[in-house]
Amino acid sequence: MSKTAIVDGKEVKVGDWVGFKADIEQAGKIIKIRGSGKSAILELEDLGGFEGGYIGGETWHEEDAERCWIN
Repeated sequence: MSKTAIVDGKEVKVGDWVGFKADIEQAGKIIKIRGSGKSAILELEDLGGFEGGYIGGETWHEEDAERCWIN
């Protein structure tokens, strides 16, 4: 059974895309979920590289599910 997290009141799973803010609003594909529900931590990926001064150029980022939204 694959893990799920709650984002914007909806269930998300590995392979889904979510929005988040790190410097600017951007999006990432969920590649791993640690924990569950709204308190899960999402490991996000964008092979094209994220933007902004904080994570700009990185292809991996982790974010709390409760700080994300459905894209």
